[in-house]
Amino acid sequence: MTREEKANVIQDLTTELADNSTIYLADISGLDAKTTSDLRRACFKADIKLSVVKNTLLAKAMEASEREFGELPEVLKGNTSLMFSEVGNAPAKLIKNFRKKADKPLLKGAFVEEAVYIGDENLDALVSIKSKEEMIGEIIGLLQSPAKNVISGLKSGGGKIAGILKTLSERE
Repeated sequence: MTREEKANVIQDLTTELADNSTIYLADISGLDAKTTSDLRRACFKADIKLSVVKNTLLAKAMEASEREFGELPEVLKGNTSLMFSEVGNAPAKLIKNFRKKADKPLLKGAFVEEAVYIGDENLDALVSIKSKEEMIGEIIGLLQSPAKNVISGLKSGGGKIAGILKTLSERE
């Protein structure tokens, strides 16, 4: 690879890092061709972009990026695959589901909405992260709940009050 080609790859990676708020680094080494193809297919279906990168070029792209990746460049050893996604927990869920059939991919690290996670032991924590849409849905549900309770209470209470008033008026 010439210097110009390397510079182009670094520029492309820097752009990808800037454009995505969810970045996972995984190790898929040792997977055979069929398993790798299955992983790529699963990524495509889950709207996750998967690409294999050279560690030195990715480290330079991280350095050139305006984001703070913390300890993430330190995990760039061995084979590294990048996973980009719009949803913060989608790659973690995919990795966890895929590992039911194979022992890889292993999570090296992740950058999710400015937070850095290092190591495969963080996979369960990343799976439990809620997406923006899920959080908005929960908040809307919580906000609607008290209003629904008040309205149903007024509706049922209104019938009771009217019944009591009717009974009292009939007594007189």
